[in-house]
Amino acid sequence: MSESDSPTDLAAGAPLALHHETVDPAWIDYNGHMNLAYYVLAFDHATDAFFDHIGIGAAYLKAHNCSTFTLEAHVTYDRELMAGDPMRFETQLLDHDAKRLHYMHLMYHAQEGYLASTNELISLHVDMTQRRSSPMPQSVAATLDQIAASHRALPRPAQAGRVISLGR
Repeated sequence: MSESDSPTDLAAGAPLALHHETVDPAWIDYNGHMNLAYYVLAFDHATDAFFDHIGIGAAYLKAHNCSTFTLEAHVTYDRELMAGDPMRFETQLLDHDAKRLHYMHLMYHAQEGYLASTNELISLHVDMTQRRSSPMPQSVAATLDQIAASHRALPRPAQAGRVISLGR
């Protein structure tokens, strides 16, 4: 369900477009739209595509016994999706250091083009043997540096860094 570009093929200032998916009818709740839990599942699929793209996906875990853990996540629900709606995901790297990634997925209706939802995350690279944080390999850091250089030209999504409140 995901499609991947080589990190060397990144267009300057372009978000990563690595994942497409369709709203499964089983994901519809009693309100007749996609249930909030399945937005998170679809975003998790987009994260899998992103991690595969940068070299720290499931194959990386098997080969190096290292993975990532999510430290924090924030979802906004901007517009409804219904059964059968096609989704298109864009991923923007907001920041990174030796052990952490701060990134954001934007979920769009793939035909109508509207923003349906966003997911901002911070993930930590973990050595699974010790179950402790550890630096990412240099090859991954180099890929992230290249993506970050490209993504600096992008506007920061308005939803990034939002604090949940009633705004009083």
